[in-house]
Amino acid sequence: MFTTVKSGAEMVALLLQAGELVTAALAGVQFALLDDDAALAVMGALEAVGRRVDGGRISSAANVAFRADSGLGHDSLAWKNGCRGKFELITGVTRISSSEAKRRMRLGGTITGVSSATSGLVGQVMPVRHPAVAESLAAGELGIDAADVIVTALEQISTRVAPDDLDRAERALVASATGAIIPETEGLPGAGIAFSADLIRAQAHEWAAMLDPEGAAPCDDKTAAKSTFGFGLLRDGLYPLRGGVTPDLRGVMNGVFNTFLSAHAAPAFPSAEDQARLEAGELIPGAEEAVDDRTGGEKCADILRAVFEKTARDPKTPTMGGAAPVVMVHVNARDLKNGRGVGWIDGVDAPISLRSVNQRLCAGGYQQVIIGDDGHVLHLGATERFFSPAQRRAIAARDDGCVIPGCKIAAAWCEVHHVIPWQSHGLTDVENGVLLCWFHHHTIDTAGWDIRMITGRPHLRGPVLFDPTRTWRPAASHRANTPSADPPWSRSRQ
Repeated sequence: MFTTVKSGAEMVALLLQAGELVTAALAGVQFALLDDDAALAVMGALEAVGRRVDGGRISSAANVAFRADSGLGHDSLAWKNGCRGKFELITGVTRISSSEAKRRMRLGGTITGVSSATSGLVGQVMPVRHPAVAESLAAGELGIDAADVIVTALEQISTRVAPDDLDRAERALVASATGAIIPETEGLPGAGIAFSADLIRAQAHEWAAMLDPEGAAPCDDKTAAKSTFGFGLLRDGLYPLRGGVTPDLRGVMNGVFNTFLSAHAAPAFPSAEDQARLEAGELIPGAEEAVDDRTGGEKCADILRAVFEKTARDPKTPTMGGAAPVVMVHVNARDLKNGRGVGWIDGVDAPISLRSVNQRLCAGGYQQVIIGDDGHVLHLGATERFFSPAQRRAIAARDDGCVIPGCKIAAAWCEVHHVIPWQSHGLTDVENGVLLCWFHHHTIDTAGWDIRMITGRPHLRGPVLFDPTRTWRPAASHRANTPSADPPWSRSRQ
């Protein structure tokens, strides 16, 4: 097979033509006037073009970095152009930051076969260290952010993991980032859906934990020595806290904060700085990592709801008149049957929608009072309809958190959703309950996500926007449910 090698002038001319095409495509576009489908399509198309450019940017930066290496002396491209080094040359030509230049150079050095001038192998083409990443970058299927996440994670374990396992992890991570289905990902939760770089980072951590458990979670003696806690110098009347803790201590601290913050925090007006952080979502546990379009104020309202509902479920919560806190939702029996009308909550003047009524009946911590047309109480909902603490723990051990792909809300802040609604005679047991955060629970009937149980495990079918094939896929499970890989020497004996 013969390939035509383009000259530098030809490549520049073609790239300039491509730039003119992009400019022409965007000329006069008023994004605010696009309909919803067009807005998403244009954004996706622009990102696809950007990914193709990203692949070339990385290879180009690695190539120029090699040519401008200080080890080449007066033959260095940086020296020839009057620059002190490759960073000054690259940032000067590209107008990018030094940190971005370093990222492109570092990433390019691991996915290209270019050897550095200081390696003693000048001019030699070395094997590509991450071929799957390199191929997907060159094809425009993988962006810089996801590629950087994958390469960084694999480099950290490369000296402690067998090459075959490293290649398998790389292929799986690239497939998850591009939406491809390969043998390594077939049948896994979310296979066929292209995930964001943040979610790829989480998957990379899981691969590292599976292939190199001792490296991903070092023994206590190693990490305990690194755990520190102290105070900084007084500044603006406050002592800043500094330090780091082990993952298990972080878990303990999270549990204490989640419990006692909701149970004992006194009402107070936030400072200007805290209010800014609240509006940015920084003080909402897990919400700053969740992928949704809520404003900071909406996130504050949702977490406030979660705090009170979590407190209502806590057995240590003080009782009122000998009973745990209960919100009484009133709805007319005929309205509930016909799906029309509203519901009413004790002590609240404004009505709530029937969808909110059904969500509260599903979530737990509520009882239903059905009132007939003549005003008689026809039925008082039984508490057995609500998932018990033991059932919640079992479901949390299976689901780990909200089962919607991409949502990172932890189990403690989730509600238990009846897969088959109790109105349709769905049972209140572990095999009919899944964890959903309040946001996804509130929108589960309108957002296009479908849930069903297969052999006791939740399976999901995403909306067309995220999964055009609308394929049923198993939901993600708790990380602890995936065993670590056997070390290479034990596999060789099998």
